[in-house]
Amino acid sequence: MDLNRRHFIAGAIMGMTMLTAGVAIAAGPMTIYKDPQCGCCEQWAEAMEAAGFKVDIRDEADMTPIKTRFGVPADMEGCHTAVIDGYVVEGHVPLEAVQKLVTEKPDIAGIAVPGMPAGSLGMGNDPQASYDVYTIAKTSGAAATVYYKVRPAQ
Repeated sequence: MDLNRRHFIAGAIMGMTMLTAGVAIAAGPMTIYKDPQCGCCEQWAEAMEAAGFKVDIRDEADMTPIKTRFGVPADMEGCHTAVIDGYVVEGHVPLEAVQKLVTEKPDIAGIAVPGMPAGSLGMGNDPQASYDVYTIAKTSGAAATVYYKVRPAQ
């Protein structure tokens, strides 16, 4: 194998590695607001950090003012609230949906997983879990739509 071919192959492998890990790296820092006693929030934050996001955790005893500040509708509230690249990420949103959000940059305020679905990221991360990720509209009172579907692995 000549030197140019080796450089090409090494470059291709490096490029593929950067593409799979680069989504999180291309995003800005993620600030996560959570209750200081919440273990599931900690697990979610660790998963975001492991995926390459730069994470800043802020413990808040009262999350209500945080959710109000970032415009999270009451019916979309989850456990913790994160902010990245101007988007709010509410609750146990799966990594793939966060990566989709920061890559596609849709014209929405953010995304949410209401409540604390069993099997969601931070709540057991079960491949058989089934739940939806919803949009949070920029306009108050606008209807949420399904942004991403989590369904059991086939």
